[in-house]
Amino acid sequence: MAPLAIRCHTATTALGRGRDAQAEALAAGRGGLRRNDFPTTAPGEPPLDCWIGRVEGLESAPLPAALAHWECRNNRLAWLALQQDGVDAAVAAAIRRHGAERVALVVGTSTASIGASEEAYARLQPDADGALHFPDDLARPQIHTPHSLGGFLQEATGARGPCLTVATACSSSAKVFAQAARLIQTGVVDAALVGGVDTLCGSVLFGFNALQLVSVEPCRPFDARRDGLSLGEAGGFALLERDDDDTALRLCGYGESSDAHHMSAPHPEGLGARLAMGDALARAGIDASELDYLNLHGTATPANDSVEAATVAALFPATLHASSTKGWTGHTLGAAGIVESVFALIALERGLLPGTLNSTMPDPACGPQIRFDASQRPIRYAMNNSFGFGGNNASLVFARR
Repeated sequence: MAPLAIRCHTATTALGRGRDAQAEALAAGRGGLRRNDFPTTAPGEPPLDCWIGRVEGLESAPLPAALAHWECRNNRLAWLALQQDGVDAAVAAAIRRHGAERVALVVGTSTASIGASEEAYARLQPDADGALHFPDDLARPQIHTPHSLGGFLQEATGARGPCLTVATACSSSAKVFAQAARLIQTGVVDAALVGGVDTLCGSVLFGFNALQLVSVEPCRPFDARRDGLSLGEAGGFALLERDDDDTALRLCGYGESSDAHHMSAPHPEGLGARLAMGDALARAGIDASELDYLNLHGTATPANDSVEAATVAALFPATLHASSTKGWTGHTLGAAGIVESVFALIALERGLLPGTLNSTMPDPACGPQIRFDASQRPIRYAMNNSFGFGGNNASLVFARR
């Protein structure tokens, strides 16, 4: 594929707001996980016993008055992330260059603003006839849909090109890069804001716990003692445009697959993962031996990590530096693709190849590509893996000019 320029990129996670906060925490080995203090249970009941990656300050960061009809935790985080690292200004500049109708929005989420819907149902109020309805402050239909994020961003940015919300579980905001690339390369638009936002809510915490996937300790990806994931929330964005000679970072390959093996378990032989990684390398026009860094999906669940490690060992030489960064942020679900793509871009920008936080006992089943310790060196190619429920898989290859 013809590479696409990445004009700007940002992430806001439990590590802080913006790209510098992420890089500084990765370099220092300072994680953002904390004991669960998210208020999703009935009054007086203790929170679920686990660790979470919670973004500070959302409770005291309401949307601007002109956007108040979109008010909810997820859109608050989207707005906060949009203000970081010059993304809002870059989108405005792209609109001036190309026209609002030529700038697309392609964003990923897993649960959108379902937290607001949970609250609305918990606070149902009767009318004069006894029929229950949402309280007045939450009787805003636009926030009770899967497209809440996309609709909010369209109004917030002024972009008027195609507006798509992708919901393929944990691969959502990785697949947005592929969809945006096709829109640009077929001439439908000239630029696209891609990204993803997911926030903590009861459906996320208790849903994953019902699947017996949540650890009571901070997650330990690829550790022999791993026993489950830690959940987090995050938002991030990147602006894609046709390549030129002025932009250092580029998207140069993507791969997607849908193995549909099981609703929540990975294909036991890593079929979908292998197809996604292989297609991404092929589109980038590079050999597996040329890849320098791989940000793994690495959720710290026993099945996911063993399958991903075996697939990586079969595709890549021992010299590859591969790691999971979910020990820093938690698994941010629909936002994981954009957050971990930003981490791959940080590796390209700064030569910072993260280790795998919290993990100290290597699993003998994992190959030498899986690194627990960080490394510092200039690199040219980095990949991000994002694998979702139902076998929705995506891999992205980024390059530094």
